[in-house]
Amino acid sequence: MKKYSAFAIAREAFRQHSGWERAWAKRPPKKRYDVIIVGAGGHGLATAYYLGKNFGITNVAILEKGWLGGGNTGRNTTIIRSNYLQDPSAAIYEKSRSLYETLSQDLNYNIMFSPRGVIMLAQTQHEIRGYQRTAQANALQGVQTEWIGPQRVKELCPIINLDGRRYPVLGGLWQARGGTARHDAVAWGYARACSDMGMDVVQKCEVTGVRREGGKVVGVDTTQGAIDCNKLGIVVAGHSGVLADMAGFRLPIESVALQALVSEPIKPCMDVVVMANTVHGYMSQSDKGEMVIGGGADGYNNYTQRGSFHHIEETVRALVETFPMISRLKMLRQWGGIVDMTGDRSPIISKTPVENVFVNCGWGTGGFKAIPGSGWAMAELMVKGASPLADEFSMFRFRAGKFIDESVAAGVAH
Repeated sequence: MKKYSAFAIAREAFRQHSGWERAWAKRPPKKRYDVIIVGAGGHGLATAYYLGKNFGITNVAILEKGWLGGGNTGRNTTIIRSNYLQDPSAAIYEKSRSLYETLSQDLNYNIMFSPRGVIMLAQTQHEIRGYQRTAQANALQGVQTEWIGPQRVKELCPIINLDGRRYPVLGGLWQARGGTARHDAVAWGYARACSDMGMDVVQKCEVTGVRREGGKVVGVDTTQGAIDCNKLGIVVAGHSGVLADMAGFRLPIESVALQALVSEPIKPCMDVVVMANTVHGYMSQSDKGEMVIGGGADGYNNYTQRGSFHHIEETVRALVETFPMISRLKMLRQWGGIVDMTGDRSPIISKTPVENVFVNCGWGTGGFKAIPGSGWAMAELMVKGASPLADEFSMFRFRAGKFIDESVAAGVAH
C-alpha cells in the first residue's frame, strides 16, 4: 500500500494522477478463513482492522451484501461524543472518541475528524438536573464535559434563539472534544488498512445461511458460494435479527428507520453540534455548508431506507423555534437508515448460544460515534473470549435484568 502524503499528491499531479492504486483489493472469497465478519460497515471493518492490528489475525473476510459502507455507515449524521451517564457506556464511547482523534494518522487516511464540540441543550428544569448529574458522573469517569449557562451557549452558537416561547434555552452539557468526522472516509480508511493486511473485503456477497455442527459454527452459505470459518462475527446493524435467525437464536432487538436531511449549502454560521432532546432534534453544519438535521427514529418497526414527509414536518417544526433561520432554507436531500434498538438503548457486544458466533449490534441511533471502540472491543472478545469494554453489554443481560439504561442519554437521535 502506497503511503498517502503531500509529496504523493504532488508526484501524481505531474503524472495526471495515473499512478494511484486501488484503495482496497478486489478479490473473490477463499474457501476458508480463520474469521468471517458479516457486514462491511464501520463496525465490521473496525472489528477486522483491530483483529489484525492488535492480535495479528489477518486470514479474515469481511462480507457485504451490498457495497462497502452502504448501510448505516453512509446514512448517519457523523456525531461523535462520549457524554453518557452509565459507566459502561462512558467507557466504550470515550475509548472510541479517543481513537477517533488519531484515526487519520493510524489509517494514513484523512477521516476529516473535527473536534468542534457538542452541546446538549437543557430546555426544561428536569433537563438541567439531568445534565448536571451527567456532568458529575462524567467527571468521575474521566470524561471531559461541563455544565454551561445560556450566555455561554449563545457564545458558542450565535444563531441560537435563547428565548423560545415554549422551550427557552436554560443551559447545556458541553463536550469540547466531541465533534464530527466524514462517515464515508471512516469506512474507506478501515477498508484500505484491512486490505493492506491481506484481508479480503468481498462486496455483493450476501450471506444466505449459517452452517453449524454440534452447536458450533463451521461456515456460511453466500451468493458467491459456501465459505468455511473458525469464528463468525455478525455486525449488520438493523439486519442483526435476520442473521441471528439463520444461526438459530433470537436477539432482543427491533429494527426501525432513522431519518435525516440536509439543507442547501450556505455560508458558515455554526461550528458546533447542537442537540435538543426536548424538541427531539439536532443540527450541525457540514464542511460543504449544508445544515445537517435529524431527530428521532420512526415510531413503528420497518426496514425502509427512505425519507418521509412527517419526519420533515415534525423535526424541522421542533427546531425552528430554537433556530429561526432554518425556516428560510430549502431541503437538499433526505434519507433513512435501519437502526437496531434494544430495550435499554444500549448495545450488544456478545457471545451467542452458538459456539464461536459473536454479535455486535443494538447501537440504535448512535452507532457512528462508537465505531473504533466497538471494533476494538469486538476484536478482543472474539480472540480472548472477554473484553473489559464489552463484558457489560452481553445479550444475556436482559435475561438477568442487568439493564444499562441510556434512554435519556440516547433519547435524541445521536
